[in-house]
Amino acid sequence: MTQRVYLAVDLGAESGRVMAGLWNGRKIQLEEIHRFPNGPVALNGTLRWDILRIWAEIQNGLAIAGKKFGKNIVSVGADTWGVDFVLLNKNDEILGQPYHYRDARTNGMMEKTFKKVPRAEIFAQSGLQFMQFNSLYQLLVWKAHSPALLDAADSLLFIPDFLHWAMCGVKRAEFTIASTSQFVHPLRRNWSLPLLKKLGLPTHFLPKIVPPGATLGKMSDILPGVKVVAPPSHDTAAAVAGVPTANTGHANWAYISSGTWSLMGAEVQKAVLSPRALALNMTNEGGLDGTYRLLKNIMGLWLVQQCRRSFAAHGRQYDYVQLAQLAAQAKPLRSLLNLNDSRFLNPPDMPKAIQDFCRETKQPVPKTDGELVRCCYESLALKYGEVLASLEELTGETAEVIHIVGGGSQNKVLSQFAADVCHRPVVTGPVEATALGNLLTQVRASGELSSLAQMRDVIRSSSAVQRYEPKPSAQWRDAAGRVAAL
Repeated sequence: MTQRVYLAVDLGAESGRVMAGLWNGRKIQLEEIHRFPNGPVALNGTLRWDILRIWAEIQNGLAIAGKKFGKNIVSVGADTWGVDFVLLNKNDEILGQPYHYRDARTNGMMEKTFKKVPRAEIFAQSGLQFMQFNSLYQLLVWKAHSPALLDAADSLLFIPDFLHWAMCGVKRAEFTIASTSQFVHPLRRNWSLPLLKKLGLPTHFLPKIVPPGATLGKMSDILPGVKVVAPPSHDTAAAVAGVPTANTGHANWAYISSGTWSLMGAEVQKAVLSPRALALNMTNEGGLDGTYRLLKNIMGLWLVQQCRRSFAAHGRQYDYVQLAQLAAQAKPLRSLLNLNDSRFLNPPDMPKAIQDFCRETKQPVPKTDGELVRCCYESLALKYGEVLASLEELTGETAEVIHIVGGGSQNKVLSQFAADVCHRPVVTGPVEATALGNLLTQVRASGELSSLAQMRDVIRSSSAVQRYEPKPSAQWRDAAGRVAAL
């Protein structure tokens, strides 16, 4: 069989890349074609995405791939973080510079919204966890502060939908990314128009929703004739599709997509909309083949990334392996964090935010770099244990294993902590689960695979994983009680 090549545009909060998947009919081999830095751009007190620079970098990567693989390229698709969007007017001009989800303008907007529509009603119309940066609250801020721009909008495109439009000129909302907005109905799988109208928000600019795997069109330049296929365009949806489990269709395993955020959940066949799910602030986001990702967004390795940035600003340069080594050497379970505290969302100085929290909660204040990072890892692991209990309660099934995928799966210290706290074996890898989920959805769209189970068979045969056995202790049980008290 002639080798066929599929391209994934994979954008994260720190970097973006164009990846090639080399498919021989049985296994897929990954090759990084182009990587570039990404992140928020400060603009007059706001945080924005430089969407045109991002698109320019993607074009560079696609052009490199075209020179290397030529006519062997079958299709391309993009995945990114959720919630953020681009507004276009009727002439396809960008309205404003797209906001970054950590921008402070949505502070307090949830509470204002609940005065108009109760939390329970919003949850019933969306199935989504309440976070202040959800697209719903971003739109309400646009309405409050820039109503003229909102009125002029003719299209709302989430970031991967915008990239697909830039590639082929077709405007669609891929289901998994649309489901992060908090205005897609979890049963009808379409826009929650009554909710938006009740909040006084326009709906005319919402594009048609399409399922992951839909072919959108063909590129006219850069890679003329190459198909544009919408993968699971939310990066977590792609990562979950890339979990190497053999238990597709069952909730007896859990996953953690570990990176800037930790997304911990279970794959379920329908959204869980019970009062208990609302009380636990769980989310139901769209997945492949009509599945839902019953999960919790957890403040993930963002804390460590920001600590590392602060250390570097003070002349102490570490890579993530070195930080894990420092954490392993620090005294265990001295200081713990409530990861739901809003001060950790985007503080100017993360180590100071951590130290202030510990001081205010009368815990030992971490002083060394290793103590700070260990505090983050242990707090994360304890949060995993709490969320696992919620998932098992809601699904009625016991998770027999936890799969950790994504960049954070390389963190051996945190992976062992997760196994110890959750009392479950942890299987880590593949690191590139997001790219694999994206690429193999494209392979399936071309007719070479027929199911999610087959995709995961390919991932197991194409990837290396590592297993961590739990070593539970009374110290972790005591620490869980301390975190609950915070």
